[in-house]
Amino acid sequence: MKFSQRYFIIRILFISLISGVACSGEKEQEKTEEEQVQIEYTDAPDINIAAIDFDQIPFKTLSEYGFFKGQLRALNPNGELVKYEPSSSLFTDYAFKSRFIWMPEGTSASIKQDIGGSFELPDQTIIIKNFYYPLDFRNPEGEKRIIETRLMVKRQGIWEAFPYIWNDDQTEAAYKVVGAEKEVKWKDLNGNEQVINYIVPNKNQCKSCHNENEVMVPIGVKAKYLNHPILYGEESKNQLIKWSETGFLENIQDINHYTAMVDYNDASQPLELRAKAYLDINCAHCHRAEGPASTSGLFLDYEETDPLKLGVFKTPVAAGFGAGSFKYAIYPGKADESIMTFRMSTNKVGAAMPEIGRVSVHEEGVELIREWINGMK
Repeated sequence: MKFSQRYFIIRILFISLISGVACSGEKEQEKTEEEQVQIEYTDAPDINIAAIDFDQIPFKTLSEYGFFKGQLRALNPNGELVKYEPSSSLFTDYAFKSRFIWMPEGTSASIKQDIGGSFELPDQTIIIKNFYYPLDFRNPEGEKRIIETRLMVKRQGIWEAFPYIWNDDQTEAAYKVVGAEKEVKWKDLNGNEQVINYIVPNKNQCKSCHNENEVMVPIGVKAKYLNHPILYGEESKNQLIKWSETGFLENIQDINHYTAMVDYNDASQPLELRAKAYLDINCAHCHRAEGPASTSGLFLDYEETDPLKLGVFKTPVAAGFGAGSFKYAIYPGKADESIMTFRMSTNKVGAAMPEIGRVSVHEEGVELIREWINGMK
């Protein structure tokens, strides 16, 4: 056989071999893509939450709890959950949130006689909070990307926090003690592209905010936050009344007995109430008598009426460089010379407030507090 013939045959065999490998690779890729599609559209398992072994919590994946039915990423709650919405929401880098609560059958919460009406919740209560971004804020009900789901579980009288981070396929969320950093993109209300490196806090950081006298507690489940109506299906009903009718809340008084905090985004409400609502939900979990920042003497509860405790002409106790070059927490009529707006407007570590939970400045929130301070006499 001549050299040219041998070369030609070898070349044909080589091409056939490469083609076979390529075809095999394409088939494997098609198979993988098919498997991904199957995973993507697999419904969450049908689990009775009441049958959960609480001693086994935290589970490795979110789906193991059975909170949601159908596609997990739809966050469609099963019939055992009750949704809730605080009147004002904590700013978390513009993330949207959906919140649910579950209590064992036959149990209920009661409202304490403290400022704001904290709830005394029964053992084995689970609070579920999902953080997500619509791809286009102009279409909030459209396609979204879920970043994390945070659980708070009460066992033997003690609250514990468990963070779950969603995968890129939006098919599952996995328990991660150490937190994570995720790049997030969206279009804002003006159609502009936004991008941030979203920080999921680690498990131990949760207590820095959920802290009452050094004991971990929920934040958003209080009478003053829930004393307003939301939609349940097509029905609008006050949440305190809904919880009472559902059996989740016992012995409530007339809802007018409880404080009803305003929504700080509601421009029809008085400016002072909107500003105090913003400071309450964003700052008062630390800046209150029972909080970790109580030694500052700055108390930012919605119910606070003492101007000095709210920061008016108040010099800092130990702010260090966090105070910038400014003297007062609030300098009436001079927002740009107030420590409060300075710390809200910076991302510098050691100066930014809140200390964790955001990597971006809440421009609208800062402007609200600036307007309030500038309007003071």
